[in-house]
Amino acid sequence: MFIKWLFKYFSENKKIVYLRKRGIMVGARERQGRKVYIYMLLDFFVEVVYQQDNMHLSPEKLEIFSSLNNLNSYLESEFRTAF
Repeated sequence: MFIKWLFKYFSENKKIVYLRKRGIMVGARERQGRKVYIYMLLDFFVEVVYQQDNMHLSPEKLEIFSSLNNLNSYLESEFRTAF
């Protein structure tokens, strides 16, 4: 729980370093022609869109999901809007 709270206040660069070191990439998907990566950190998830879809470059967007239920709800709504 503490890591989730602390992670929110990290700089974007520190978030990416932490994700790469401690996170587990659980998947990647395409959204609007862009590659989106999803990482798991303990009990929360982070969605990342990198510049030029290259995971070795800086992130353009980071979104934190506080639980698996929140992530599932988000992905379901994204799936519905895709069709």
